[in-house]
Amino acid sequence: MTRSGEPSEQAGGTAGSGRGAGLPAGLPAGEDGGPGHAGAGHADVEDPAAGSSGAGPAGAGRPDPEHLDVVIVGAGLSGVGAGYRVQSECPGKSYAILESRDAIGGTWDLFRYPGVRSDSDMYTLGYPFRPWRDDTSLADGDVILRYIRDTAREYGIDRRIRYRTKVVAADWSSRHARWTLTCDVRDPDGTTRTSVLTCSFLYTCAGYYDYRAGHAPAFPGTDDFAGTLVHPQFWPGDLDYTGRRVVVVGSGATAVTLVPALARRASHVTMLQRSPTWISPLPSRDRVAAAVRRVLPPGAAHSVVRTKNILFTLGFYQFCRRSPRAARKLLTGLAARTLGDRQTVEDHFTPAYDPWDQRLCAIPDADLFRVLRSGRADVVTDRVDTFVPEGIRLASGKVLEADVVVTATGLSLLAFGGMELAVDGQPFDVAQSWIYRGAMLSGLPNFAACVGYSNASWTLRADLSSRLVCKVINHLDRNGYAAAVPRPDAGMVQRPLLDLSSGYIQRSIARFPKQGSRRPWTVPQNYLVDAATTLRGDLGEHLELLPPPPPAAVPRARTGG
Repeated sequence: MTRSGEPSEQAGGTAGSGRGAGLPAGLPAGEDGGPGHAGAGHADVEDPAAGSSGAGPAGAGRPDPEHLDVVIVGAGLSGVGAGYRVQSECPGKSYAILESRDAIGGTWDLFRYPGVRSDSDMYTLGYPFRPWRDDTSLADGDVILRYIRDTAREYGIDRRIRYRTKVVAADWSSRHARWTLTCDVRDPDGTTRTSVLTCSFLYTCAGYYDYRAGHAPAFPGTDDFAGTLVHPQFWPGDLDYTGRRVVVVGSGATAVTLVPALARRASHVTMLQRSPTWISPLPSRDRVAAAVRRVLPPGAAHSVVRTKNILFTLGFYQFCRRSPRAARKLLTGLAARTLGDRQTVEDHFTPAYDPWDQRLCAIPDADLFRVLRSGRADVVTDRVDTFVPEGIRLASGKVLEADVVVTATGLSLLAFGGMELAVDGQPFDVAQSWIYRGAMLSGLPNFAACVGYSNASWTLRADLSSRLVCKVINHLDRNGYAAAVPRPDAGMVQRPLLDLSSGYIQRSIARFPKQGSRRPWTVPQNYLVDAATTLRGDLGEHLELLPPPPPAAVPRARTGG
């Protein structure tokens, strides 16, 4: 058995590899701003407090660490959007974006498997400040990556990105009212050094996926398999599957993307699923959008189409949740009409759970159903018994012969890129915190995390969070405060941050912040509600506002940004 595309330290980002957006259905540095500032201006300081004061054994003779007003972690779709908001709504603030990889784009640069694309429309996945002008609504990964790069370049955000800089720890000092970040900086020659900088506000846009490793069940017999085994998260660029038999293990967004893409060159593709997933065909091109763009200027057309798509997506989600029986009938009817075989739909595309109990997979122009109908691919619902030299033996006893097996078995969750958080040197348990207005965490001063929607475009929620961060920063400045820390209400009922039954969520969600049972401690997965409430209301009602430390307590630092 050949394992192809094993993860490497360089390929897999943690803190700093921003999750790109609406899940890549499924799910670079130099030209976007030169080699970046990886480590530029950072100080190699063993003890941040001693180093900044110039006193003590670690600080003696060492330079002061750089201080920034805002640090954004992750240069993916969310991080670039956050950079735009900070520089436009907090124009006097210094900021930098720290990216652990050596490329801009986050998810959309990391994932390279065939057919990688968005399962959210680009009118809502794209930035509200930079209208989407392409004819395609459900865009391929390379198109999204180019959009992110172009946006960063157009607004000068690329010049703020420091590549190969991975935040491994962040410690808030109440005495100094600032964060101390410990970073691993990978130099161009491949060596890694520790670097320290400080900031007043820390905003992580690293998403919630572990980019070092996907979910990989321990299938028995893989060492006996004579073919090639690959995980899509680490797709090898030199894998030639032309004319070969391919089995894709999985039924989620990655699997339904891979099957039609692989079928263009493979001799045959089989999608092996343990259980079905709800799938909905959508047109890849938005005819309404095309008509609107012919009569309205780009900005106005973008707003109209964006609003239309927000309402449609939210309306369909509410329809599924409130009328699951009708939603089942609609989705199975659409599948049967395209496949032309209702029995296939009953056997392989009718899940036991209701629509939107787990994330619904979108397939542009029904490409998966069309390739199944053509005979170039098929679907098998069964369980893996063991790998054998010629392929996979199923629980039913059948053997699926394969030259290549792709384990599209899902992703793993990782809170905030895996950085270790602390307050005054004491470890901070993220799982014990409550999320405030979908972004800030109780007990953690001047900290926010970008967590997008699971039922709509990631960017819709991400942009609200970035605007909330700017509002909090400006509120502190106007009123002479140094920090804000959310304080939760008593007696709330705990709920998971992401309320879906999907396996990849259930395996890890207990390690994430929780949401409460009333606002502003809920995450309603409803853009209309969030748009009306996130940026409104009295910030002082649930935020403890902390005064600045006395001048003598503020450590000396070099300003940056």
